[in-house]
Amino acid sequence: MGGFFGVISKQECISDLFYGTDYHCHLGTRRGGMATINENGFTRIIHDISNSQFRSKFDDDLRKMHGNSGIGVISDYEDQPLIIGSHLGTYGIVTVGLVKNAGELTRKAFSTRTTHFSEMSGNEINPTEIIATLINHEESFEAGIASAQETIEGSCSMLLLTRKGIYAARDRLGRTPVIVGKGSNGYCVALETCSFPNLGYEVVHELGPGEIVLITENGYEIRKQPGTEMQICTFLWIYYGYPASTYEGINVEDSRHRSGAALARNDSVDVDFVAGIPDSGVAHAYGYAAEAGLPYRRPFVKYTPTWARSFMPQIQEMRNLVARMKLIPIKELTAGMRMLFCDDSIVRGTQLYNTFQKLYLYGAKEIHLRPACPPLLFGCKFLNFSRSRSEMDLACRKAIVELEGEITSLDKYMDPDTQEFKAMVEIIRKRMGISSLVYQKMPDMVEAIGLPKEKLCTYCWDGCEGCGGKTSRAQAATTIDYV
Repeated sequence: MGGFFGVISKQECISDLFYGTDYHCHLGTRRGGMATINENGFTRIIHDISNSQFRSKFDDDLRKMHGNSGIGVISDYEDQPLIIGSHLGTYGIVTVGLVKNAGELTRKAFSTRTTHFSEMSGNEINPTEIIATLINHEESFEAGIASAQETIEGSCSMLLLTRKGIYAARDRLGRTPVIVGKGSNGYCVALETCSFPNLGYEVVHELGPGEIVLITENGYEIRKQPGTEMQICTFLWIYYGYPASTYEGINVEDSRHRSGAALARNDSVDVDFVAGIPDSGVAHAYGYAAEAGLPYRRPFVKYTPTWARSFMPQIQEMRNLVARMKLIPIKELTAGMRMLFCDDSIVRGTQLYNTFQKLYLYGAKEIHLRPACPPLLFGCKFLNFSRSRSEMDLACRKAIVELEGEITSLDKYMDPDTQEFKAMVEIIRKRMGISSLVYQKMPDMVEAIGLPKEKLCTYCWDGCEGCGGKTSRAQAATTIDYV
C-alpha cells in the first residue's frame, strides 16, 4: 500500500522527517525514500528496504540531508520520491495509491511524441512519474493535481515538495487518509497519525476527499475544497492501520476492540481462552475476550525484530516462509486447550493453516477461528494491498470453484443466511483443519468502525464500487467481470 510523511519547519527538519517516515514502515516493504530542499536545491535518497529496516538503511544518510522541509515515503513497489523539472518549477513528489489505467495514460502521453518516461520499476513505467506528467500538463500545481486525480482510475494521494511549501492532496474519494499536524516549530502531514505524538505534533486538519492544501512553516491554506463523496478503505481499521492511528476521528485500536466484542456477542462456543493472531488480530481478540468474559492468552508470540508482514510478498513461498518463521508457538500454553483465535481476515488461508498445524502438534484440543471481517471475494482494485495477480488466490474463490466448478455469480455467497454461503465457509474450515469458523457480519463490521457504510469502501466483500449505500450487494456483484 505505502505511506508518506512531510514536514516543513522553522528549523532543520531531518530528524522529524526520518522518524516520521519510519512510522509508516508497516505499510510497505519494498522501497523507502526521502527528499529535502534548501538554498542549494534538492537532495534525494532512495533505498531498497525489502531485506532490511528503513532505519538501518538511512541512518548513515542523515548527515547528507539538510533543509527545513522534506517529504518521505514507504513504497509498496516503485522508487520514490521523484524530483521533477517542469514549467511549474522543480518539485519532489511522492504518491500512495494505484493507477489502474497506467497503460492507457502512457499511450496517450506517447501519442503527442513529445513525452518520455525515465523512471522504470520492474520493467514498468513508474506510476508516480505518470502522475507527475499529468500534473505538468496544467498551469498550476492545484489544477494539475486536481486533473490527475480526475484522470486516474484507482486512487492517488500525494505530497509535492516545492519552494512555496508542501502541497498535500487526498485521493478524490478519500480512499486513504491525509492528515496535517502542528508542532512548536512548524507543520507536518502524514497518512498515519501514529507518527505525531512522539515527534511533538497534534492533529489540526484532516483533508477531505479530493482536498488540496498548501502547507508552510506558518500554517496551511486550503487550495481546493473537499468533495462530499467518500470511500475510505475499511481495511485500514481491520488490518492495515497502526493501532495508535486515528482516521475520520476513529481510532484503530478502539475500533478493533468493538469489532471483537461484536464477534463475541454473536458466538456461543465453549473454549478455554481467547488469542489473537499477531499483530492486527490482537486487539480484536482483546475485545472478544472482554465481551465474553474469557481469559486472553498467547499460545504463540511474534518474533518482532526482523520479520515483516507476511501478507505483502508476492511469491507464495516467501509469504509462507515469513509466516512460519515469525510466529513461535508456546507448548506449555497449548496442550489440551480449546482455543479461539481472532484474526483480521482470511485471504488465502495457507499461512493460518500452517500456524494451526504447529499448535495441533503441541497438543491443542480444539482451534476456533473468528475473522474480523466477512469473506473476501474480490481483490482490491484501488490500493496496492498485495502483488498477487489473481482473485483465484482467495480462499473463498477456491471454495466456490470446488462447489460449482466455475464462478458464474457471487451474490449468493455474500449473504450469511444462504446455504451457499454456509457451504463455502465449511469448505474453508475443513481446508484449515479447525473446529469452527465464523466470519464477522457486514453490519457489525461497519458499526464497529462507526462511519456510515456509504462512506466506506467495502469492495473486497461485496464488489460495490462507490455504491453510496444505494445499490444492493447482489446488484453490485453482477457488474463485476469475474476472474
